[in-house]
Amino acid sequence: MPAGIMMPTMMSLNAGDVGSGFGSSTSHLTLGQLMFQPSMMDGGSFTGQLHHILDMGAGAAIGDGGGHGAPTTSDGADITGNLREEEFESKSGSDNHEGAGGVSCDDLLQDPNPQPTKKKRYHRHTLHQINEMEAFFKECPHPDDKQRKELSRELGLEPLQVKFWFQNKRTQMKMQHERHENSNLRTENEKLRADNLRYREALSNTSCPNCGGPTAVGEMSYDEHNLRLENARLREEIDRISAIAAKYVGKPVVNYPLMSSPVLPRPSDLGTFSGQTSLGDEMYGAQDLLRSITGPTDEDKPMIVELAVAAMEELIRMAQMNEPLWMPAVDGTMSVLNKEEYIRTLPGGIGPTPGDLKTEASRETAIVIMNHINLVEILMDVSQWSTVFSGIVSRAMTVDVLSTGVAGNYNGALQVMTAEFQVPTPLVPTRESYFVRYCKQHSDSTWAVVDVSLESLRPSAAAIKSRRRPTGCVIQEMPNGYSKVTWVEHVEVDDRGVHNIYKRMVSSGLAFGAKRWVATLDRQCERLASAMATSITAGDVGVITTAEGRKSMLKLAERMVISFCSGVSASTAHTWTTLSGSGADDVRVMTRKSIDDPGRPPGIVLSAATSFWLPVSPMKVFEFLRDENTRNEWDILSNGGVVQEMAHIANGRDTGNCVSLLRVTSTNSSQSNMLILQESCTDSTASLVIYAPVDIVAMNVVLNGGDPDYVALLPSGFAILPDGMPPVDGSGVSNEAAGSGGSLLTVAFQILVDSVPTAKLSLGSVATVNNLIACTVERIKASLAGENQSIMDAAGKSREYIE
Repeated sequence: MPAGIMMPTMMSLNAGDVGSGFGSSTSHLTLGQLMFQPSMMDGGSFTGQLHHILDMGAGAAIGDGGGHGAPTTSDGADITGNLREEEFESKSGSDNHEGAGGVSCDDLLQDPNPQPTKKKRYHRHTLHQINEMEAFFKECPHPDDKQRKELSRELGLEPLQVKFWFQNKRTQMKMQHERHENSNLRTENEKLRADNLRYREALSNTSCPNCGGPTAVGEMSYDEHNLRLENARLREEIDRISAIAAKYVGKPVVNYPLMSSPVLPRPSDLGTFSGQTSLGDEMYGAQDLLRSITGPTDEDKPMIVELAVAAMEELIRMAQMNEPLWMPAVDGTMSVLNKEEYIRTLPGGIGPTPGDLKTEASRETAIVIMNHINLVEILMDVSQWSTVFSGIVSRAMTVDVLSTGVAGNYNGALQVMTAEFQVPTPLVPTRESYFVRYCKQHSDSTWAVVDVSLESLRPSAAAIKSRRRPTGCVIQEMPNGYSKVTWVEHVEVDDRGVHNIYKRMVSSGLAFGAKRWVATLDRQCERLASAMATSITAGDVGVITTAEGRKSMLKLAERMVISFCSGVSASTAHTWTTLSGSGADDVRVMTRKSIDDPGRPPGIVLSAATSFWLPVSPMKVFEFLRDENTRNEWDILSNGGVVQEMAHIANGRDTGNCVSLLRVTSTNSSQSNMLILQESCTDSTASLVIYAPVDIVAMNVVLNGGDPDYVALLPSGFAILPDGMPPVDGSGVSNEAAGSGGSLLTVAFQILVDSVPTAKLSLGSVATVNNLIACTVERIKASLAGENQSIMDAAGKSREYIE
């Protein structure tokens, strides 16, 4: 019996007192005898009557009276007899079962003829006492000792009586709640049973749409069952993402262009890789041609899925196979794809190579300092991908998302994308590509991400200049948070627009090949590891005193590098104008208006760039340009001032990979000092030295950990690339002992020529910038050549002959 219910002493019942409820004329039967009479058990009527009597008897005890009358039989007889006049001590539910005058149902079942126990008197509370305790119960169902003592003193009761009353009251409320809940569940169960019967009846009358015969209810193949489960899970995933998207952007994610990853952001330690967005529009105000591409139609999507699956299989085979598919190059530094073996081994794909396109294929492997999960996230998030590879990817966009992956990760993710690939020079045309990116987990520790072109689906696919065959990388988990990356780059391009001095470099794979992708990834992973550092390292010197200031300075430098790389290339968003002549080192200029951009000063900005060849190794050129001690030899704007490094942040194994804050102290007392933010980075395929003057007040905010996004920057700098030629000595003959080959140097400036955005550009401003960049180039040539000008001329003639 529930706690708190007391059952009066009722060891025998008179048949006449009970009335016709039992349907028997038996005279003076004990309760135990009644329970075991066979005639009493027919139809379950006795159990209902017994429960009814027990409930009536318990009603007088619940709540210590509770204001209810004593239960009676149908003829009005008082079952409890004169128990009303007797006083019993109030006990808890467990005490009532053990020592009360009543007998529990379990006792009756165990002993049909129990012996009556000694009656215990209890106290019936007055109506005032019950009302007061009811009111207190509504405010506090669980009074403590102090509250019980105070309440007992006010009502003239013992604290133990108050305690037992509250115990019984709580039990009563719990029972009422359970009865109500059971009733609701019973109703719901009956409703479900009725629906089930209706569905079964409907299914029994269905017919097969193929043969017209009856269908077998409940029969389903194992594959169909799994597909149904997967379909339901994917629908739940889509609904969840759509709901979250609707919460933040006001409408669910559908097939429209996205400038950031449509997949939910996951918690990851991705440091300062904040992502670049719409750099073409922000930098130059031109219409973004990439945005004009629409997503694939529903008819195209099945073909895209099949193409992506086939591309994944081809990528895995190309990453794992060696000879005869991959043959060592003549110099032994890289592998070359055997085209005949490729066609024989992998005949499928996107079809034969068009006659006017040239094939470029390369493979590279490296160990990088980043775990495989973060690498996959960077590759599948278009914003992070274009930021990490900002030197290669000028613009990128997700056009459509066909699948977001399964199990909360990117396994099975399928995205239709468009991107523009660049080299930091105006002399190499960019490569636009429209492709699908597919990610798949092959084991617990191995992932693969593949791209394959969808150029045939583009609305204007008449003149295809670049096509990506299955291209991507295989990522394997390594100990201590490292990953092994095998990158395969396989493209078909029209390279007729490449300038002569860059053709050898492009054809060698140093411009767009796998080696450049892997070298960039390795360097950026080192930069990220430095950005994630929580303390100031011994290599960091100067005015940086906090980790927040260090992080803000790195973030500002990252934005500066992205702005420079996107602004110096031959992107279709640019409009370069050659000032004069047709030589390789002619100056090219373009203008843009900066309005309402907190990251750039307002007004008219003139950009100028030129590229030329130097018979000096890329590393020597890089060290010369990044060294503050030799800055006066080429920097005209420093005006001969003393350059001092105020802050230094190392962000890689190579000492040249660092961010510096330079102060130029003018020799003229009438001129104010100037601060320059500079980042230098280098790897085996490219080196950059990028700098920008910064405001002293704004830089102090950054050094104290403030937001760097509001610091105005106009970055200038240098892009140093290997020329792809074998080393030469003074005689112009190939000489491996001479060390590295020559360099391809691009010099680019951004100058604010007018602070009024609506002003017109004057010819005088263009002439000034032209003279500035020409003088800088001459100073660099003179400083690097020195007394060996004749060697430079001979090497140059040799190079012209080779070309």
